[in-house]
Amino acid sequence: MTNPAITALQPADLKERLANDEKIMVIDVRTPAEFETVHIKGAYNVPLSMLSEHTKEFAGRFADGAVLVCQSGARAEQARERLAAVGLETTTILAGGTDAYEKAGGDVVRGNQRWDMNRQVRMGAGSLVLAGFVGSRVVSRPVGFLSAAVGAGLVWSAVSNSCMMATVLSKAPWNKASVNPTLEATVRNIPTATGSVTVS
Repeated sequence: MTNPAITALQPADLKERLANDEKIMVIDVRTPAEFETVHIKGAYNVPLSMLSEHTKEFAGRFADGAVLVCQSGARAEQARERLAAVGLETTTILAGGTDAYEKAGGDVVRGNQRWDMNRQVRMGAGSLVLAGFVGSRVVSRPVGFLSAAVGAGLVWSAVSNSCMMATVLSKAPWNKASVNPTLEATVRNIPTATGSVTVS
């Protein structure tokens, strides 16, 4: 009986392998602003939106293997699935994302501090639900439908594994990075060959 393929690398394992100078390509698929706030030392930023539009171009750069990273693992898994769809099977995801890596004692780089997107979405959704409830009591009962709309949006977010509120919030002024990477600059910064990444 064969064991199923392991598709996640544990944070402590990545920390140890990087400490041993293994040539592991770490690709962070969060937004440039999230990457600027905190990222794994030595990681390259390839936002999921960019990778989604140019999957084949990046697949050629990751042919020797890569560890895909995001905040918690969901976007990294989406990136892995997109790369697998164009024939690249040598990528894995970092279990628990950047937070788990830092908690495991991994080396991270910090920049301009801002709330992570998950926290911003919780604040936004909670505020809208509260506003809908209070508005239905103070202003007019139909304002309560705002709470229902947010609830429906959260259900759809879970079913589709996407988040419209996060997409909207990512365009807010406080979520803009000091430098927005272009496709050309991003591709140019990623080495063409690294040591292969295997998970055991």
